[in-house]
Amino acid sequence: MSYKSIIANLAVDAPPAAIVKVGIELAERFGAHLIGLAAADVPPLVATGEGMVYEGEVMQIQRTEIEKRIAELRAEFESLVPASITSEWAQAVCSPTRFLSVFARAADLVVTGASGDDVFRAADVGSLALGIGRPVLVIGNNVEHLRANTVLVAWKDTREARRAVADALPFLAKANEVVVATIASNGDDSVRDSLADVAVYLEHHGIMAQTELIIGEVDGEQLLTFARSIHADMIVSGAYGHSRLREWAFGGVTRTLIEETSINRFLSY
Repeated sequence: MSYKSIIANLAVDAPPAAIVKVGIELAERFGAHLIGLAAADVPPLVATGEGMVYEGEVMQIQRTEIEKRIAELRAEFESLVPASITSEWAQAVCSPTRFLSVFARAADLVVTGASGDDVFRAADVGSLALGIGRPVLVIGNNVEHLRANTVLVAWKDTREARRAVADALPFLAKANEVVVATIASNGDDSVRDSLADVAVYLEHHGIMAQTELIIGEVDGEQLLTFARSIHADMIVSGAYGHSRLREWAFGGVTRTLIEETSINRFLSY
């Protein structure tokens, strides 16, 4: 398995160079086709006591601004991608999350930055991880080179985690060190057997992995602390291992990983 088509998703309010450079690096590493993508939308009309906040002329001005910015992103993307990589560009004036969700059908992997505060101008990582049917690689802030030398697999015996391990195999196969870790309140045989089975699965793919059992309550911050202790440069995790409502309303490991910006996160559902 390898990634043969990669999307580099660019937000209109963020500098594009880091995401594009990571996309280029991964396209070279895996021999993949690279798709640059950008979208943003004009907020809908809002009714107030004095009428509509946005009139047609104002909305057209905003649309023109978006189109101009997307044209700038396209120019930078095309200037950075070398001729040795096959590439294409996709853009739209519409919801960035919806546009990316549709276009993801053409890719093996989506590379993006963190969620923005404005859903009209940046894709929502949580919605992407939950809905696009493709793994999402969320790049840490100021990262321009993704080595993935040490990869932490955040393991829990759920469908989502199993899917994440399978989706991440191309990265795991090229890593210098792979650590499969689980957080559990006790270290009974079922937990240890689960870790051992994942290690054997990876060994069948030519990947030698260490396993680590962390005793304690399942907590995203504890996972991040462990990741930093082993100098991991990527965390592989299944998304929404609990009920979706509980994850969104009360946090959880997935929410912690989505909000974290100091490390690269590979999320799959």
